[in-house]
Amino acid sequence: MKKLFVLFFAFLSFTALYAQIDESKVEIGIVEHLGQTIPLDLQFKNEKNETVKIRDIIKKPTILSLVYFNCPGLCSPLLDGLSTVIEEVPLTLGKEYQVLTVSFDATDTPEKAVEKKKNFLRKHSKDKAANWAYLTGDSTAIYTLANSVGFKFKRTGLDFAHGASIIILSPDGKITRYLYGLKFLPFDLKLAIFEAQKGLPRPTINKVLNFCYSYDPAGKRYALEVTKVSATIIIFFALLLFGVLAFKTKKKSPSQAA
Repeated sequence: MKKLFVLFFAFLSFTALYAQIDESKVEIGIVEHLGQTIPLDLQFKNEKNETVKIRDIIKKPTILSLVYFNCPGLCSPLLDGLSTVIEEVPLTLGKEYQVLTVSFDATDTPEKAVEKKKNFLRKHSKDKAANWAYLTGDSTAIYTLANSVGFKFKRTGLDFAHGASIIILSPDGKITRYLYGLKFLPFDLKLAIFEAQKGLPRPTINKVLNFCYSYDPAGKRYALEVTKVSATIIIFFALLLFGVLAFKTKKKSPSQAA
């Protein structure tokens, strides 16, 4: 049992390493930039149509979500999942952390931001709503921010193909954690916020899942990358077999020399 666990852990580690090596080829999804700092002087429009800089907004650990307001697929469930976990996590929004939602569609407006914010903050108090900012901006600011956090998206007709993740930032804008999916566990978010407060980047095993699955824009769902996963398994066991044979050959050499 112990050997199986070690083998499984080694495979996950190898997969994460392989994903890291291959991440430059990602067109849609998330490429983790842990430990890097987002450009804080980028300018966006807030819900009041005021021009603001990112550095003027981020004052404490921040949950960053990149969405677009007319999204027919992932964005609404992600924001709903984030809105739900905010009610469940034993931390105070506005006191211990804040939330920042930025549209990556340059055609979105502050008026749309206000409308979208009302939909997802109806269950929260005005005080909490004040600490969840919705921003829109031009394409230059959007792509600069998205690239800085490794958020890869692509226009497909009137919509966009993109991944689903929230990104945790420290008070000085350092990327400390990625949480994937559409629903989030209160414990995971609480831990990520504590790590962000200390400025400690932490990887997640979900990066392996992100490597194994890709977004299918036609079906608007995630699909298993069978070829990629199969190739990774074959390479892993080939290297494992090579290592075993090399070890046995080296172990036999002294007796053969004698």
